[in-house]
Amino acid sequence: MTPFAFTVVFVAALAASVGMRLWLARRQVAHVAAHRETVPAAFAARIGITAHRKAADYTVAKQRLGMLHTAMDALLLLAMTLGGALAAIVAWTETVPVGPIARDVLLFVVAGVVYGAVGLPFSWYHTFRIEERFGFNRMTLKLWLADLAKGLAVAAALGLPLLVLVLWLMRAAGTYWWLWAWGAWMAFQVLILVLYPTVIAPLFNKFTPMGESAARARVEALLARCGFRSAGLFVMDGSKRSGHGNAYFTGFGRAKRIVFFDTLLDRLAPDEVEAVLAHELGHYRLRHVAKRVAWSAALSLAVLALLAWLAREPWFYTGLGIPAAMLPIALERPGVALELFLLALPVFTFVLEPLSAQYSRRHEFEADAFATRHASAAALTQALVKLYEDNAATLTPDPLHSAFYDSHPPAAIRIARIEALAGAPVAMAA
Repeated sequence: MTPFAFTVVFVAALAASVGMRLWLARRQVAHVAAHRETVPAAFAARIGITAHRKAADYTVAKQRLGMLHTAMDALLLLAMTLGGALAAIVAWTETVPVGPIARDVLLFVVAGVVYGAVGLPFSWYHTFRIEERFGFNRMTLKLWLADLAKGLAVAAALGLPLLVLVLWLMRAAGTYWWLWAWGAWMAFQVLILVLYPTVIAPLFNKFTPMGESAARARVEALLARCGFRSAGLFVMDGSKRSGHGNAYFTGFGRAKRIVFFDTLLDRLAPDEVEAVLAHELGHYRLRHVAKRVAWSAALSLAVLALLAWLAREPWFYTGLGIPAAMLPIALERPGVALELFLLALPVFTFVLEPLSAQYSRRHEFEADAFATRHASAAALTQALVKLYEDNAATLTPDPLHSAFYDSHPPAAIRIARIEALAGAPVAMAA
């Protein structure tokens, strides 16, 4: 392939992905706004028109911010590649009196700072304007800045050693360096699973053992019925940052923890907490986590093999804005290929998002089915409706937008499936 041909392919793929994202977002805004004044019949007895309008307005506000962010990301990508910004960073780092791997690390740091600086205002606006406007934000500016600093510190402490290792392997491990890099990546994923519950998460939130209560009694009975062992039941102070509620499993092997947001426990009845946990337990019992890890492992192996091929092709560099005069430098610095690859890859993998979303939605249906066999279908439905209402999740998403992006099935379809499994419509108390 010639550099010009690859540039044309890249620009066409970027235009197609951005155009599709913006078109889908516009569809979502129009569809949600058109149904703003009518609560779907399946939810009319439980969710009032005020809450329904709030969910519609919240969805529209997030979509509009997302559209602006999409356009800005596209412009930044063009500036970094064809606009020559990355080439300028490469040229500058080449003058820094450090070793070759350190130069590539510096390249990543500078590029990360650029992307961080562009993305930071969007994060701030989402937290302190949109989340604040709809009553979800509990963050102070001080806490937001502290989270940002901690996040950067964790990323540096964990990410930089991995980056150095991969860059070293690209230089020293020969033709099949990508197999070694894949092994390092998989080991890193396991390390994160081990460290997250006891080292990383406590840096941001406080976790306390779940106290004796009716909800705990039901949860422990559920775990006993399912033969599931955990390293403890914990409550997270999610209300410190947000009014949104959730529950999740975390950890690896015997170190698995069950974590409930305090906002979730404040809102749900004991049988509803049990039903939500039964759904999450279904993901583990049905090996969804293992399947996703296996899928991720296979995909990452293929991606690294692709990178290994592209890193040897001059047209890959010059087609993405590296001048021909800089080719000898770029070909000798694996960090250039890695950075270009990470910048350009999402443009081409965008078309895979619907497949990923569909795979995830299938797992959600299966976990719901597991929950109805081990807990109350009525309680699960009631819990979901409360969560939809409390989190201002729209009940009327655009079908095409939902099919493309949503990792969870639309509310109406999901609850209809649960009712079908229960054998009768599930009453939703007011």
